[in-house]
Amino acid sequence: MARNFDNVPEIAINRIVEGTSVQGDITSESNIRIDGKFAGNIVTKGRLVVGPTGFVDGSVKCTDCEIEGQVKGKIQVNQLLSLRATAKLDGEIYTDKLSIEPGAAFQGSCNMGAKIKDLNSTDDRREKVLEEKTA
Repeated sequence: MARNFDNVPEIAINRIVEGTSVQGDITSESNIRIDGKFAGNIVTKGRLVVGPTGFVDGSVKCTDCEIEGQVKGKIQVNQLLSLRATAKLDGEIYTDKLSIEPGAAFQGSCNMGAKIKDLNSTDDRREKVLEEKTA
């Protein structure tokens, strides 16, 4: 019986498991789950999940994001950012929609309502927003 692997990217999940530390940049077309420690930049067209033991120190650009662990840095989410009760976020948020459960901790700034046009772009969205306001 032959298997069809044409749909693998849709169900593929990149994982950094608990007890693992990674430093660098990640660019992905599919989902990412972090239960270990990651320092660097993450860009994915998929969903990012930071598990309860996960820690991210750096900038994030993704379509959807669910945080149960800790994130420190700028996070840009094209659709929904969910902060679960155990989440700790320290930094700048740019998202279309935000969901915060009681118990979650957030320190920093939040900008809601505008979508990120290009997840693969390295342009700073904040600079684009400022240019549009002053034009």
